[in-house]
Amino acid sequence: MLIGLMVLGAGLATAFALKSFNENLMYFFSTTDVVEGKAPKDTLFRLGGMVIKGSVERPNDGMTVRFKLTDFSKEVTVEYTGILPDLFREGQGIVAHGKLNAQGVFIAEEVLAKHDENYMPPEVKDSLKKQPSSVEGPKSSATIGE
Repeated sequence: MLIGLMVLGAGLATAFALKSFNENLMYFFSTTDVVEGKAPKDTLFRLGGMVIKGSVERPNDGMTVRFKLTDFSKEVTVEYTGILPDLFREGQGIVAHGKLNAQGVFIAEEVLAKHDENYMPPEVKDSLKKQPSSVEGPKSSATIGE
């Protein structure tokens, strides 16, 4: 009887640990993945890419910033309300945590910028390697939900 209770307790502890781990797991998606509908709609995930030069705008002169990310193939509009990292710049790689709204805009809860000129988050580097390189920016632009 005692052994059965111990096994049951260990099983419950394992189930709770796995449930907690699964709820806190955050997947990474490239901008191409998001445009192609591979990213979840109502779940937090990480989005990475390069900030397109000339795309950063501050509507209403407040804390909200809108910019576009690209993997040199597709682009996604990102909206963030808060203080951007000091290292955030156009033309550099970032990773943002957040989720898509109904209009296909990625609403970021956190924006992470690279540490120095030689560093790029591994996920961003991998997704950029999969795309043909282009100095002129993305080949196509799409809005989610069209």
